[in-house]
Amino acid sequence: MGNLASEQFQLDVYGEVCDALFQAHRHGLSDLDDAWKFGQIILGFLEEAWKKPDQGIWEVRGDRRHFVHSKVMAWVAFDRGVKAIEIFGYSDGHLEKWKQQRDAIHQEVCAKGFDPELNSFVQAYGEKNLDASLLMIPLVGFLPAKDPRILGTVAAIEKRLMNHGFVRRYDTTSAVDGLPGNEGAFLPCTFWLADNLALQDRRDEARAIYDRLLDIRNDVGLLAEEYDPVAKRQLGNFPQAFSHICLVNTSRNLANKRGGPSEQRHKDAGPIDPSSRPSHSSPGSPP
Repeated sequence: MGNLASEQFQLDVYGEVCDALFQAHRHGLSDLDDAWKFGQIILGFLEEAWKKPDQGIWEVRGDRRHFVHSKVMAWVAFDRGVKAIEIFGYSDGHLEKWKQQRDAIHQEVCAKGFDPELNSFVQAYGEKNLDASLLMIPLVGFLPAKDPRILGTVAAIEKRLMNHGFVRRYDTTSAVDGLPGNEGAFLPCTFWLADNLALQDRRDEARAIYDRLLDIRNDVGLLAEEYDPVAKRQLGNFPQAFSHICLVNTSRNLANKRGGPSEQRHKDAGPIDPSSRPSHSSPGSPP
């Protein structure tokens, strides 16, 4: 009640659900026939919906945009649908259609969501703003963590969105969210940066960020949504489950010497074979 998100279109959510269904099956959860039917309904909806602008993961109050993170998560939905057929043997899906949709999204994001001048993916098509949600691109398997475009994106975020060792969601002065004022650093985004650094073999830097995040917990180990590194106080929703989920994921990334669970988790759900895409579809270095 009273939350404008109830009236918004958030494209990324569908990818989150499809990935959850895929992971549930992959890790042995039983009785998933109804979940598979539900997933097919989602993918049927996304065949046209992924082309539309939305309010994105941050529930912006401004105009709808073609947010890159939202498109990436639509790619996740189709990718997991394809993998569900290829790995689990479902025979009642739409394999070729979903592959085509997956390829189309991948090509569009690489063509419209990457700015060669910035050497970085951007918040939305045709814009120069950065967004920490771009750190999810390698974590969901859209591109490898060491792809030159990901290395450039991480470097740009470190340069422009870091605040005293913590990561802001985006530049609030850009007016993209339609809200006045500033905000604290967003803790899940800071965990995502640590995940990316771990996957890039910058493990000491990743561990330093992780330890910094652990140090700001309260006396019973809880984290809020945001943190003000100047006032040294937690801000926003408290406690925030999102922050704690990311804490668990990052701790597993750092504990896994082979590259982290994000990389292993999506071993069977990774990016498309670059040889299957035309060379003109992705500016910069090929995947």
